[in-house]
Amino acid sequence: MQVKLGLQSYSLKKMPYEKAVEEIAGLGLSYVEAFSGHLPPKQESVPRSEALYEKYNVKLLSHGVNAMHSNREELTGLFDFAKAAGVQVLTADPDPKCLDLLEELVDSYGIAVAIHNHGPAHRYGTIDSIADAVQGRNELMGMCLDTGHLANSGEDITEAARRLGSRIHGLHLRDVDRGNKEVVLGTGKLDFSSMLLQIEESGVLGRIPVILEIELDPDNPIPGIRKSLTNVRSLFGHIRE
Repeated sequence: MQVKLGLQSYSLKKMPYEKAVEEIAGLGLSYVEAFSGHLPPKQESVPRSEALYEKYNVKLLSHGVNAMHSNREELTGLFDFAKAAGVQVLTADPDPKCLDLLEELVDSYGIAVAIHNHGPAHRYGTIDSIADAVQGRNELMGMCLDTGHLANSGEDITEAARRLGSRIHGLHLRDVDRGNKEVVLGTGKLDFSSMLLQIEESGVLGRIPVILEIELDPDNPIPGIRKSLTNVRSLFGHIRE
């Protein structure tokens, strides 16, 4: 099975965006999830993104994490950007008050909104909080499963994959040790194989962004990212990009 394996550009946040994309290409990856500090979600960013794709063959697959408020003009502008840029998934932290409007826009644009789970104190820190937010709504409204943050909330990443099923619209892969400190992916406590199998059984693994987000050393990020990527490819050796 082919997967859309990429890097969250926040992992390279101290670099200019073009340098980050160049490094992503050098890692042998073909996809990026950009954050707003690198690529603001505005129409004027679209030609820049297209030019970088032509130069480095790294496709903008998803964008976020985007704060979303109950403002039709603001949200419509975000979806207009996503459509023009070819973004498949908007990774999101939506105000609960805007979920009805989001569902309307998701239905109209055909672009998924993946609610990103944050740490324990966040409104979307748990499996239940995201499952409740999207229950009964358009199937394109779902979860971006951040493995490290979910572990820090004391919850199980495989259970999240089971509960959300086909509503898993993106992954942020990171690993933590027993003390919930980030470590090279594949060397910590998380059972990625079990989670992956569950997502595969849900039938979405081949289409969702599978994004590494590694923040081990912001001043020298590439070695930790490279080790993590090697381990991901080994752990999931039955998957081909």
